[in-house]
Amino acid sequence: MAFRVAPGLCSKRDIKYFTLGGPLLEAEKILITGATGKIAFPIARALAAAGNEVWGVARLKDPAAREKLVAAGVKPVALDVGAGDFSGLPEDFSYVLHAAVDTGAGDWNRCLETNAQRSGELLYHCRAAKGFVFCSTGSVYAYQGRRPLTESDPPGVPLRANYSISKVAAEAVCTWVARHFQIPLTIIRICSTYGPQGGAPADRLEAMLAGKPIRLHPDKPNNYNPIYEDDYVELGIRAMEVAATPPVVVNWAGSETVSVEEYCTFMGQLIGVEPKFEYTERAHTPLWPDVTRMHEVLGRTKVPWREGFRRMIEARHPEITLRQADPATS
Repeated sequence: MAFRVAPGLCSKRDIKYFTLGGPLLEAEKILITGATGKIAFPIARALAAAGNEVWGVARLKDPAAREKLVAAGVKPVALDVGAGDFSGLPEDFSYVLHAAVDTGAGDWNRCLETNAQRSGELLYHCRAAKGFVFCSTGSVYAYQGRRPLTESDPPGVPLRANYSISKVAAEAVCTWVARHFQIPLTIIRICSTYGPQGGAPADRLEAMLAGKPIRLHPDKPNNYNPIYEDDYVELGIRAMEVAATPPVVVNWAGSETVSVEEYCTFMGQLIGVEPKFEYTERAHTPLWPDVTRMHEVLGRTKVPWREGFRRMIEARHPEITLRQADPATS
């Protein structure tokens, strides 16, 4: 039985998305892990609004997190993926988006077990699915200097070594399970998301508002392809639909390239704060993805980065009256 969306939860933006564009799944039974997170929650909410039966897995230690899912029409399931016990989950999900993650801040063994081994176990548990999406990360790549990173580039060990290494391992585990049991799989390498729910650009916005410097790598400009919430919802659903054997591996980002320096300058003009940049080798190297394959497999994003950043600021800081940006920047 599908859960109903609480009145007012499905925005005009969601309705427009599901009536005018974007891939559409209807009347499917869908599992979303990490369902309260900034990436998974908007996808779960949109799928529920379209009439799917959506199950949302999260730890749900905070009652507000459970209420958030229920209000969005998502069936809440309290489960720690790291524990590895999926016996309480049905095996008949038609689609799965696996976004639950151990960020690697603690024990490296636990991080590896959760992100790699548990992901393989969940994939096998849901082997009847028509499409399974494993959320990997663009931080698996070794830095290649001033060029976009392609899906065939080798892995490396950036600042968050535990997390990145565990995701490299997870891709290998999930690829083996998918090939061995013929489970349609898409591996998306998430590069830079942002929107009302947050993301690295939102963190930099908060740093600017607090008067703090923004740490960047000296190999400037620091290029990224940020993807706005509306687009990552659409491309997340599309990733479920294109899952295949052998697995599809694809960068997951915005179609436009913009440097952190440029978008922070743009945000600064909107909020009346000049960004302060601090260049250090201890900062993350730029994560600049090649989106050629993404365009072929998932399609192009639609929200221009300037519009997306303006909307993000309006959503997260409605108390700020935005100014006009310099025409040369905007």
